[in-house]
Amino acid sequence: MADALHPLRPHPFRIANFRAYWLSRFTGTIATSAMSIVIGWQVYNLARQTMDVREAAFLLGMIGFAQFVPLFLLTPLTGLAADTYDRRWIVRATTALLLVTAGTLGYLTWVDRLTLPALFGAAVSFGVARAFAGPAYSALAPNLVPRESLPTAIAVSSIAWQVGTIAGPSVGGLLYAIHPDVAYATSTALFAVALAFMFLIGPVPQPPAQTDHRPLARIAEGFRYVRNNRLVLAAITLDLFAVLLAGATSLLPIYARDILHVGSQGLGLLAAGMGIGSAVTAVFFSVRPMKSNVGVKMLISVVIFGVAILTFGVSTWFPLSLAALIVAGGADMVSVYVRQSLIQLHTPDAMRGRVSAVSQLTISASNELGEFESGVMASFLGPVGAVVFGGVGAIAITLVWARLFPELKLARTFDPPDMLQTQPQHGEPKL
Repeated sequence: MADALHPLRPHPFRIANFRAYWLSRFTGTIATSAMSIVIGWQVYNLARQTMDVREAAFLLGMIGFAQFVPLFLLTPLTGLAADTYDRRWIVRATTALLLVTAGTLGYLTWVDRLTLPALFGAAVSFGVARAFAGPAYSALAPNLVPRESLPTAIAVSSIAWQVGTIAGPSVGGLLYAIHPDVAYATSTALFAVALAFMFLIGPVPQPPAQTDHRPLARIAEGFRYVRNNRLVLAAITLDLFAVLLAGATSLLPIYARDILHVGSQGLGLLAAGMGIGSAVTAVFFSVRPMKSNVGVKMLISVVIFGVAILTFGVSTWFPLSLAALIVAGGADMVSVYVRQSLIQLHTPDAMRGRVSAVSQLTISASNELGEFESGVMASFLGPVGAVVFGGVGAIAITLVWARLFPELKLARTFDPPDMLQTQPQHGEPKL
């Protein structure tokens, strides 16, 4: 804690702009998480009126795919936008879009005219908003704090997101049990609060807008940077494939309704499970930032993540299922913390938007496309078979990446000059 109080390393919460940023992200994440769980629950319930479990599971996967498509198509351009335009205004515009989307779904629910096409349209709108907001949010944080405070800022910012993922699903599930209108009204109000906090952020330094009229070349530059920095590439792709295979969040409505039999209230707790583990881990890192053996710790955490998902897949006891998700969330937070710290500390500010966009693209592929993969696998193997397959796959991917990218095992600290304890010389065998 002494480092956080050092005059050259002020705690991020001492900076007014960062406080507004944190509160905006916190309230916006609660609203987004609440809406996501409610949308999934409504899609599954509507589908189960005419479909069996496997067909409804496939439809849940398609919700993830509907969010991934705009993210995949727009992310390269949104990274360029975050390096060209005022990042605050990008976040403000996307938050306004989410506010309108939540309000629209709330109105359709209120007048009893909500349909599957409307829910899929909302998923696409979410994908568009997140495509623009993700790189802008990620690139904005380093502009708000001194470089020395950035690892702590990443952990604290993650707390906003992870605590939001705890509160959001729980609040969404409980409010939906009261009445769906209440859940949507609450989300709409929280998006309005998030937008208000974003307007409280004053001017921040940002790289001057590029006017070289070579947008495609600048987009490609971000991809080349990630490709050429093997340590960053390893961290990003390990998270991509592990979560792509082992993502189980899209199948939670199936577990809540047809396997664990806990209803919408239990669904809210299950959806909050990973966020609980992630938030506890993020709080720990905000007080005691990781300083040594960061690469090895990331590899171990992904293996633990796979084991926890495997345990959740075979469990039919609600307390064990919830505990497994909490452990999975804590392990995933270690991976997120290492990956984000590497990206932010190893990327020039003028490229942070584009590199963050590449990172977001892989995260979206692992999350939304992972939901699609889970739904498709569940339609063939059943929900339990799909989750077990994913957990085993995450463990296998980690072992393969440890061999393909020895840079991960050699990574000692986040400081770029001291990142690798030893670098293989030309002609020397790699470990």
